[in-house]
Amino acid sequence: MKKLKLSALVLIALFTVQFLTGCGSSKTDITTDDPETAFNIAKKKYDKRDYVDAIDDFSFIKIRFPGTDVSDKVQYYLASSYFYQKEYILAAYEFESFLKNFPLSPLNPEGKYMLGNTYYELSPKSSLDQQFTREAMIQFLSYIESYPQDKNVPDAEKKIKEMRNKLAYKDYFTAELYMKTDNYKAASLYFQAVYDEFIDSDWADDAMVGQAEAYINGKRYEDAKKVLDKFNKLFPNSTLKTKANTLQSRIKELQAGK
Repeated sequence: MKKLKLSALVLIALFTVQFLTGCGSSKTDITTDDPETAFNIAKKKYDKRDYVDAIDDFSFIKIRFPGTDVSDKVQYYLASSYFYQKEYILAAYEFESFLKNFPLSPLNPEGKYMLGNTYYELSPKSSLDQQFTREAMIQFLSYIESYPQDKNVPDAEKKIKEMRNKLAYKDYFTAELYMKTDNYKAASLYFQAVYDEFIDSDWADDAMVGQAEAYINGKRYEDAKKVLDKFNKLFPNSTLKTKANTLQSRIKELQAGK
């Protein structure tokens, strides 16, 4: 279902691009028959951050001079213009087209990185559907795998960690909501989802302690002990160490019938 949603957005982008390029051809002031000269005219507008006019020009050049030496650059800078214009769906479509049509372009590393950035910019707050967040992570991981030494890898890795934290928090927040309604079984499942999938996130230790508390409230004391033992092994320096110790003491008291 999520894939269908994404495909639908890309399809909308396709029709929008076709419409805009059709309109753009009448707006451009490019009259030259030389593709390199035409590209330079458009690139000057791009460099001046005049992205609206740059989109018109690059769209015109894309149609007017297909299959030339500047085609890959035209496609890339058209996508980048949409990105900096904050039209991220259109940017994603154009970057995907660039990567598909020009796999050997020297701009390919930057294109893969920028495709990840388009979905990163589309990633919403944690309470909403995280389809674009997951897509951004997929694209950044593909970029890192393809170009591990590229200059933008550290930034991609930083953004992946940020998004993993966002996804972890989404499950953690859901677990907390279930705790408030005394649905301890559901809460424990969501807490476990956090540390099963995002053990490297900032919420993994919180989730383990939260699950232990859910188990205690649900009178599953042995399960709570196992989770706390795992917590102590994985997070010996966690700021939640005191709370974990308190829960262990509580389990002993409850099992002793006090």
